[in-house]
Amino acid sequence: MVDNVKTASDKVFVDIRQAIVEGVIPQGSKISEPELSKQHQVSRATLREALNRLESCHLIERKANVGSRVIALTEEKLRDIYQVRSSLEGLACRLAAENMTCDEIQEVKSLLNQHLNTQRVKQGESYYQEEGDLDFHYRIIKGSKNNHLINLLCNEMYQLVRMYRVQMGMNGPRVTKAFDEHLAIINAIEAGDGELAELLMKRHISASGKNIENKFKQD
Repeated sequence: MVDNVKTASDKVFVDIRQAIVEGVIPQGSKISEPELSKQHQVSRATLREALNRLESCHLIERKANVGSRVIALTEEKLRDIYQVRSSLEGLACRLAAENMTCDEIQEVKSLLNQHLNTQRVKQGESYYQEEGDLDFHYRIIKGSKNNHLINLLCNEMYQLVRMYRVQMGMNGPRVTKAFDEHLAIINAIEAGDGELAELLMKRHISASGKNIENKFKQD
């Protein structure tokens, strides 16, 4: 995802969003408007505009007489969002098998090769994907060519899903399996087998969700 950063509000929104997703601003922490205004050198009005957008991304919660807090990742929220994610990304795969061009499919395969060669995937240590066009899931969703589905998955839900993935799901024993599952999905899309691609994506997301659930239980 390439953000179109035009204003001070855009920049502070993108910067704070990244800090929340990557855990630099901890889960559940209280948002201090004076502190963030000073840190990012913006007015309170500009900051509040950015906070409104973060709330619409489900990254912060606002309560009357309490103020704003970064959301806390929980098992319950994980199950809810991963159930929706599984169905919608499964559909995206089915549509991608119908609508992705050969060039687009080869670009995704090249992206996977880049992931394999530049990260610790082979050793099963880490599989960190940057957001947007450097993210396998994002590319498949865009390949569905369904604008409503793209908006739901790449705008409304994307950053919250990414927060779970970045903070809890990109290391450990599932790393090499997750990569192999990505490869199987794009191969099914290349073969034009939408039914198989959808099934593989649903299984992939279910396994990823269970992996994160297990990490909750270990804490």
